[in-house]
Amino acid sequence: MQIIVSGSLAYDRIMDFPGKFSDHILPDKLHVLNVCFAVNGLEERFGGTAGNIAYNLALLGERPIIVATAGKDFDDYEEWLLKHGLSLEGIRRIPEEMTAGAYITTDKADNQITGFNSGAMKFPSLFHFDGHVSGNALAIIAPGNLEDMLSYSRTCKERGIPYIFDPGQSITALSGDELREMTTGSKLLISNDYELEMIMKSTELDRADLLRLTDAIITTLGESGSIVYADGTEVKVAATPVSRVTDPTGAGDSYRAGLIKGLVTDKSLIEAARLGSVSAGYAVECQGTQCHFFSQEQFWERYASYFGPDEPAGAADKAIRGPR
Repeated sequence: MQIIVSGSLAYDRIMDFPGKFSDHILPDKLHVLNVCFAVNGLEERFGGTAGNIAYNLALLGERPIIVATAGKDFDDYEEWLLKHGLSLEGIRRIPEEMTAGAYITTDKADNQITGFNSGAMKFPSLFHFDGHVSGNALAIIAPGNLEDMLSYSRTCKERGIPYIFDPGQSITALSGDELREMTTGSKLLISNDYELEMIMKSTELDRADLLRLTDAIITTLGESGSIVYADGTEVKVAATPVSRVTDPTGAGDSYRAGLIKGLVTDKSLIEAARLGSVSAGYAVECQGTQCHFFSQEQFWERYASYFGPDEPAGAADKAIRGPR
């Protein structure tokens, strides 16, 4: 089954400040703030919602189509994607722009100052489904270019392609009407608990109302796991134990990859969410969003050690199965 991952591609540029921001910011001078923080080097990492999800899917043996934009500095990222067997056919290069980038400076108290340059992400990716998508497919519409998010949700509905709607960081940039439209007809709405509250506030719909627009809702809860709402059932899926908690950044995208892997291999929604839980655990153990690695053998061994080799029978587990 073809997998389409629409979202963002970005560089995360991480800097460490060897002090505390508060020691250099005068509260009574905020109106004339002019501060320079000398940092201890810079580390560049590959990121963005589409890149992160696709990377984890590659580890799981899938080869999704990444639908996003990138800039003139994309060569290193391109090489990374090709190394992992990922296609570039859905990526539009914008030669006059830089690839989207987050510039994150963290001090000794774990406070962060972040600057974000949307760069190439300002432009739609203009992906044409004709000639690229044939037969069975599953899409995820993750945070990225807003025009893409709205356009591809409409295209998926027109073509009968089931899609996961993941508004995430784009919630505040989308209107209530747009959120309602993109949720309507989706196979699944996924967000964390705070984002779900924001969606409900913006759309003026409660969870029951949203479930009339989509087949299911998954709410992620960090270290507390996730909750699957579907067909009148509410099932808690535990987070899997990890060897160490290093960095939760990227765990949500990794969860989505595991979830998609389950759906495209005809698992029930509950079991797919369990795959998401296992995948997220690997991301938590490493610094950065695409710095972890696992073989498929390691993945399934970890899954079996926590959830067991077989899916328990029950009405809740049969709530939704992946698209065939």
